[in-house]
Amino acid sequence: MDHSGHTGHADHQGHASHGGHADHHSGHGGTGHGASWFTAVKATLHCLTGCAIGEILGMVIGTALGWGNVPTMVLAITLAFLFGYSFTLFAVVRAGLDLRSAVKVALAADTASISVMEFVDNAIIALTPGAMDAHLSDALFWSALLGGFVVAFVITTPVNKWMIGRGKGHAVVHAYH
Repeated sequence: MDHSGHTGHADHQGHASHGGHADHHSGHGGTGHGASWFTAVKATLHCLTGCAIGEILGMVIGTALGWGNVPTMVLAITLAFLFGYSFTLFAVVRAGLDLRSAVKVALAADTASISVMEFVDNAIIALTPGAMDAHLSDALFWSALLGGFVVAFVITTPVNKWMIGRGKGHAVVHAYH
């Protein structure tokens, strides 16, 4: 499908009839105000992949260097946003969008999702007794980190479903692939 006529916003009426994206608009008569759970799960997994890579890398670097909890979490969150945005950025640039427009799309698509995911995940880690002081070799370190990702996924998926159903968040990206 040729997307050269798009202005940076998803054309939800026309896009709903596009074979691979009809699941974005279920349950509301094609008005573009609904999104399937499948679409929300896919968007959340996409976001979680970038976040997890960045956050794990940040936690490993900070812990390995003996940094304190705050600088380690700041690095992990920064890298989570960087990797989260970069996955979307790479995809829309590859689809032919110029870099400036691609950055705008990535920010619009992923900011809320990454923010919710990072808040939940880091809250789980911070609230798990001993997790902040655990070392890379400790099962507690990895179980708190991975458990936080699971809880963040469960909480972020409905947020993404709601946003996609309103043409926001990850829905913005679908105009470019």
